[in-house]
Amino acid sequence: MATEKKNDKERSVEDRLKALYKLQTYYSEIDRIRTLRGELPQEVDDLEDEIVRFQTRIHKHEDEIADLERLINQKNGEIEDRRAKIARYDSQLDNVRNNREYAFLEKEKEYESLEIELAEKNIRDARAKQEVKKEEIARCSEELADNEHVLEEKRRELTTIISETKQEEEELRGKIKEIEPSIDEYTLKAFKRIRQNARNGLGIVTVQRSACGGCFNRIPPQRQLEIKMHKKVIVCEYCGRIMIDGALAGIEEPKAEAPAPKRRSSRKSAAAAAE
Repeated sequence: MATEKKNDKERSVEDRLKALYKLQTYYSEIDRIRTLRGELPQEVDDLEDEIVRFQTRIHKHEDEIADLERLINQKNGEIEDRRAKIARYDSQLDNVRNNREYAFLEKEKEYESLEIELAEKNIRDARAKQEVKKEEIARCSEELADNEHVLEEKRRELTTIISETKQEEEELRGKIKEIEPSIDEYTLKAFKRIRQNARNGLGIVTVQRSACGGCFNRIPPQRQLEIKMHKKVIVCEYCGRIMIDGALAGIEEPKAEAPAPKRRSSRKSAAAAAE
């Protein structure tokens, strides 16, 4: 009875390892499909972000041009007011009673004239800034149009690839859902964690030429024997991947070439001939 339970347990580990390896093959196929798509999804996202940046930049420049236009209108209003003051001072100069009043009015006229010159300078600077902003808007609009054109092509290309591989990916995900319940939760979580941390997405690998199929570090003979016994789940001490022997995975280990027979020395051959 105890032997029967032990055999059931061993078969359970063996079945789990087989299921894990099959699960890995399905995930590897999905990874292959994603590789086929390449960097297109990321490129599409990047282009969308770039388009938003250009649009934001254009709106910002447009707002700044509007602010500059309001400043120009304000300065033009100030110039009109100051010119009206100068005209009023000119009329008052005709009725001055002494030199003191005359000097005061001339000083006020000079002040208003300087303020007009400053306002005109502000207007010229604002106009110049507006031109720079308009040129920047034109450049950004051109870049925006180019990016929108490239984005349209990338989206079309991505849609084509997705439509071609969607059915295959859905079938693989269906197989994954079918096989996952046959693996205990602890082992499944460990496998997914290992797969997530692995650079090539391999959570379980076969032993190849006495080495781990993931990191290719050599496995001690005793460890290899334990792997072949299928009594427990064994992970590589270097990369942390679950290891399985090729026979259980249905992969034949390449046979080592038999050494060539040693040639007998010519001296022995001569002695044999003499006898």
